[in-house]
Amino acid sequence: MMITKMKKKHPLLSLSLLLTLLCYTTTVSAQTPAPAPSSSPTDIIRILKKAGGFTTLIRLLTTTQVSTQINAQLLNSNNGLTLFAPNDNSFQSLKPGFLNSLNDQQKNELIQFHVLPTFVSISNFDTLSNPVRTQAGDDPDRLALNITSSGNQVNLTTGVVNATVGGSVYSDHQLAIYQVDKVLLPRDFFVPKPPPPAPAPAKAKASSAKTSSADGPASADTHSSAISFKLKMWVSLAVAVAAGVFSL
Repeated sequence: MMITKMKKKHPLLSLSLLLTLLCYTTTVSAQTPAPAPSSSPTDIIRILKKAGGFTTLIRLLTTTQVSTQINAQLLNSNNGLTLFAPNDNSFQSLKPGFLNSLNDQQKNELIQFHVLPTFVSISNFDTLSNPVRTQAGDDPDRLALNITSSGNQVNLTTGVVNATVGGSVYSDHQLAIYQVDKVLLPRDFFVPKPPPPAPAPAKAKASSAKTSSADGPASADTHSSAISFKLKMWVSLAVAVAAGVFSL
């Protein structure tokens, strides 16, 4: 009789043990944090290649190493960036040979002129103050970029080129890329450079030395003339005395 009762209690014991182990496993799993999703750093070249139609821009970003700079800024800054991206048709509309006529520094300036040092959404262009500062610099005469917007239409002018934003290529609240229908050419490429500053005047000591050197020969001539005149006077006096003595 006792053996029968023990056999009946054994399944209940096993079930209790199983429930206990299950609850423990669930608790440990809930306390273990899930691994954070891995996010690869932003790569502007990869984004433009995926969008397509930006072969020339990609080449310039690569050769000037501005793409490396942009990726580093996105990784180390919270301000974000905005890129105005001319497509291949925009570059083809430039004067033949224009890009080849630029030196490395000018090519870098051209690409930096298309980059704003902050993230700007399509609805926030009307909050910018003109002229807008680009990564090429903030010279209001040579590097001015003015942006006006009305609704979703955004217009840009450099004083040389008037362009329009054609749409958004990419946006992740850190990097915004907008296609523009023309290459943004800064006035710096077309305004004559100011003449170099005049050389500084010579030092006073150098001027005095030059003056003394210039006056030296004249002073020596004057001194020699005075000595010659005195010598002539003494000779004349000696001749007169001698003549007087002989006349006696």
